[in-house]
Amino acid sequence: MKRQHNSRNCFLCGVDNPIGLKLAFYELDDGRVAARFTPGEEHQGYPGVMHGGIACALLDETIGRTLENLDIWAMTVDLNTRFLKPVPLNEPITVIGEMVRLRSRTMEGKGEIRLEDGTVAVVAEARYIRLTQEKMDEFRNELSFWQIVEEDQQQESETQEALRRIESE
Repeated sequence: MKRQHNSRNCFLCGVDNPIGLKLAFYELDDGRVAARFTPGEEHQGYPGVMHGGIACALLDETIGRTLENLDIWAMTVDLNTRFLKPVPLNEPITVIGEMVRLRSRTMEGKGEIRLEDGTVAVVAEARYIRLTQEKMDEFRNELSFWQIVEEDQQQESETQEALRRIESE
């Protein structure tokens, strides 16, 4: 399991975003990407339940990050999400993204959000279009910060343990 880069201001991984989730994403040995998150009251839709838009953002980012190890940057073309169970607040969830197909200009992927007991709560399929090298360079310059930040050993251990539970099902 290898920690991925963070940016400064991304809503999901930005280390300096005051309203961001400040997530750590990990590339797994099989190429999938995973993250752990505990939604709080500020992420609520209906009482006691995480807002569906947060679920979509988590899946979009996690699926898209399967391209990072290839140094490919892409933007979402479409994201189709199915909500199978409510995602409760104040309980850790595991988000997993997987690349399904990589073509010259597009990538197709899928992902899921798992509850702490391993139940699949949300699934998604997505398609991304590759950015040109010129656009990638422009974004890199604008970001000025795309780094692997200091490891949080507890967060990494909790992610590994959650993935072991999921894999043993």
